[in-house]
Amino acid sequence: KGGTIRGSINLPAQSLYPTLPTLYTLLTSADIKCVIWYCGSSQHRGLRAAAWMDDFIKEQGHPSMKSFMLLGGIKGWANAGAEYTKLMDEYQEDVWG
Repeated sequence: KGGTIRGSINLPAQSLYPTLPTLYTLLTSADIKCVIWYCGSSQHRGLRAAAWMDDFIKEQGHPSMKSFMLLGGIKGWANAGAEYTKLMDEYQEDVWG
């Protein structure tokens, strides 16, 4: 609700961990080198997802792929101003304002 960062995909946190091998395969097949995780504030789910993926990448021996967490999460992004909200799909100002 309120919009998403353009190009992002929604992956439910509760089912993420067992899907890491498949996700890793998709990312490497698409030659994606940087994965940025976020949730509402990136204090729990986003942080955990970034750490899980980082560990998995290291286990695979893939030093050119990186996993990061978006500081402040989607709330921080949406409240950072028009420069950021213009990069959101289905942005709803009343949700964030």
